[in-house]
Amino acid sequence: MISISDAQRDMRFAYFNGATGAVTSATAWLIAAFVATFISATAGIVTLILGGMLIFPASILLCKIIGRPGKHSKSNPLAPLAIEGTFWMMLSIPVAIAAALYKVEWFFPAMLLFIGGRYFTFATLYGMKIYWAFGATLAASAVPLVVFEAPVVSGAYTGAFIEYVYGIAIFSAKPNAT
Repeated sequence: MISISDAQRDMRFAYFNGATGAVTSATAWLIAAFVATFISATAGIVTLILGGMLIFPASILLCKIIGRPGKHSKSNPLAPLAIEGTFWMMLSIPVAIAAALYKVEWFFPAMLLFIGGRYFTFATLYGMKIYWAFGATLAASAVPLVVFEAPVVSGAYTGAFIEYVYGIAIFSAKPNAT
């Protein structure tokens, strides 16, 4: 890679601007919301955690289905940022679980905050400013859920809705959008 913009272009092409990840993440949120609604809050929490483990492989499969490699160049200098963001998410999950042990309704808002923070790094990873708005929207949505003591399922449905809206917007962006 010659420059950061070349590295970002490589990431955008390989992962369709990151849209496949957003849509698969939205699906994990929606399934967790359904499980929390029809089974239990705890089952919904477990569903999001387990579903979260499948987001990357499912998004890679979706990339390949739509004709993208689902793999960036080995020499891409932004690759460590993607891995570091993944570690950030994994280390944040116990904090969200601890919040849920105090008040179960806080799990999904905590995850909205953490995932929103992770999406900020995607602005650099993909070179797309929409990820600043995406991250801010997820993070900001957590506040009223906690302040107004929303039912536990509200956080899961909120995450699904926001992820689908931004995922579709990112899918609609030009493949080499900056």
